[in-house]
Amino acid sequence: MSGLSPEAIAAAYRACCLAELDALKPGNVHVFADGHRMAVADFVTSAEISAPHLAEPGAGVGRRVRSAMEATLDAVGQNTNLGILLLCAPLALAAERGGPLGDTLGHVLDTLDAADAADVFAAIRAANPGGLGRAERHDVTGSEAPASLIAAMAEAAPRDRIARAYVTGFADLFGIGLPALAEARRKGLAPPWSTTAVFLDYLAAVPDSHVARKHGADRADALRAEAAELLSLDLATRPIAELLARDRSWKGQNLNPGTSADMTVATLFADRLLAGGAEPP
Repeated sequence: MSGLSPEAIAAAYRACCLAELDALKPGNVHVFADGHRMAVADFVTSAEISAPHLAEPGAGVGRRVRSAMEATLDAVGQNTNLGILLLCAPLALAAERGGPLGDTLGHVLDTLDAADAADVFAAIRAANPGGLGRAERHDVTGSEAPASLIAAMAEAAPRDRIARAYVTGFADLFGIGLPALAEARRKGLAPPWSTTAVFLDYLAAVPDSHVARKHGADRADALRAEAAELLSLDLATRPIAELLARDRSWKGQNLNPGTSADMTVATLFADRLLAGGAEPP
């Protein structure tokens, strides 16, 4: 299977970033409510400005992440999309190269080099998210990037689901996100409610690592249990009031399940790439 054009990859990425914003995702920024000192407009601008960098033809994963992050910071002045870029850059490169997405993605991850590590670490330092955190080895706050990006991601994987994606071949995306999206469609859910379903499935399946870093493992696990309760809602009835009530509650506690939101964007992106860049039926 031939690879997708940069234009198709950029368009798919942009569309998926915007589609995620359309979904009511408690605790996150979305069209129903801003939050965490960020507005929907910041994310719309970020998607637009980062898309050509994310899809730069021939560029490695690290270069895509770094240039897209720098462009985002120049445009909106804050980190709105580091996690999204870290997840979507390997998918974009795999889509450009062509072949079965999962197989090509595995090859992309297996062949990350020192330049990728240097660029990704530079992007993380610029974004300053507390992302991979401090570690005995491969600390992003150090002056030098490691030779192996995968080694650094392996170090961070127990505390960061995005880093874990790099060392598991995006197991959460293929094991949680895409099946959740398929099940939502089977139930007849259309966007944006199918996107809400994916987000809730991620949040209910594993403690959100962004919440865990900010508030501790126990609070992240409690939030996971609350998300599991929300899965009992019939999203076909569009339970806006119930979800907005939880949205206000979580934002009032400064709980931002950002990792689950980032994984949701990556899931939508992978789904589109699997469909050749077009919106799946």
